[in-house]
Amino acid sequence: MSTKLAQKNKKKEIEALRTQIAEAALDKKAENVISLDLRKLPDAVCDFFVVCDATTTIQVKAIADHIVDKIRKDTGEYPNHKEGFKTMEWVVLDYIDIVVHIFRTENRKFYQLEELWADAELKEFE
Repeated sequence: MSTKLAQKNKKKEIEALRTQIAEAALDKKAENVISLDLRKLPDAVCDFFVVCDATTTIQVKAIADHIVDKIRKDTGEYPNHKEGFKTMEWVVLDYIDIVVHIFRTENRKFYQLEELWADAELKEFE
């Protein structure tokens, strides 16, 4: 397989994973589900952020657990790193090319992650 074809296939796989993650968040009634495309930005830590919020810590946990379980079941992928499960205020799931941020609503408003990465292309999921 040529390098260009391999890169094209990897890009499609990453974009498909982004959509699967967003849909898994929506399964558990996550709110304001978006992705930020960071690929064209210098110094970006990954290709995409998927960001969503929920009003309670219980719902944040349900969303995070469901994403991890569904993605593992559907793709065999498991987050390289997980953070925030002790407080459930802001959970981060690091899938290397995609980093998922699940906030309690008030924390999302406070940290304004979308504003920090305002140059990234934003896609909304419903």
